[in-house]
Amino acid sequence: MATPTATALSCSCRPSPSSSSFRRLNAASVSGAHLPHRRGRLRLAPPLHVVDDSKERPATGLPEERSRTDKMVDGMDFGQLCNDFECISSPYVESTARQIARDILELREDNRAFNCYAISVKYKDPLRTFVGREKYKRPLWITKALEKPVVTVQEMSMQSTSNLTIKWAFRGKPKNLFFATIGGDVIVRVESQFVLNQISGQILEQVDSWDLSSSSLPAQAYFWLSRRVYSTVESGKDTIEAAKSTVSGPSTKEDQNLEAYPDPSGDPTKFFQRPDDGFNQDVYQIGLLLAVIYFVVQFLKTTL
Repeated sequence: MATPTATALSCSCRPSPSSSSFRRLNAASVSGAHLPHRRGRLRLAPPLHVVDDSKERPATGLPEERSRTDKMVDGMDFGQLCNDFECISSPYVESTARQIARDILELREDNRAFNCYAISVKYKDPLRTFVGREKYKRPLWITKALEKPVVTVQEMSMQSTSNLTIKWAFRGKPKNLFFATIGGDVIVRVESQFVLNQISGQILEQVDSWDLSSSSLPAQAYFWLSRRVYSTVESGKDTIEAAKSTVSGPSTKEDQNLEAYPDPSGDPTKFFQRPDDGFNQDVYQIGLLLAVIYFVVQFLKTTL
């Protein structure tokens, strides 16, 4: 025979109890006050229900929509990776496409995924060319010249199993107050073409082209002027790095090969290294001087 307390306990676990059940629950809690162990069970029942409910809420509250970039990549045709005889591409191509799009959207500089780029990757745009993925770590022109730039990826497509095209755009207000007042936002549409290694997925070559037709004439003038100065500065850095590598290259080779001469004392097993005559230091100083002169000349050409 069920007691009022047991009846109240069973009612407390139902999802939608009636009003009469609530009255029986209140009466039972008063009349059964002398039963502490049953009253404790009544207190434990609701927390069990709350814990179960909290486990369900995060699952239903998680965002189910994937990012726009992921949707674009999902809709791309990466070609036939393998045929009956050989594999001509790899899933790393798709992974690289996703990573490049994220780097573009987030304007990543020194924190971008550098493993996606080959060591000797080639880059080219209308004003600048360089070789080497280390140069991708330098600050972007967008973040240096524009206030709060906004980037959107508009289209991604595979032209073949190794050629990726990304069409994206950015806009922002010039940091120069004069151009910001008279020209408004700089709006640039960019088409980036990538050549990928079909096996490793690494980028071998990147070529960018720009379309400024949506920008006003003052905004276009600001873009070309500031971009020219930026490219000149970066070219100066390239020259300095090239001079350093030219100087450090032979010395490193000497360290590896250890150009040495036999000890004149007659012991053929003893060797000593040629003393440093300071020639490398002179070459380094000359290279730095030439780099500075080149930078000054290019800067004067752009400003005068």
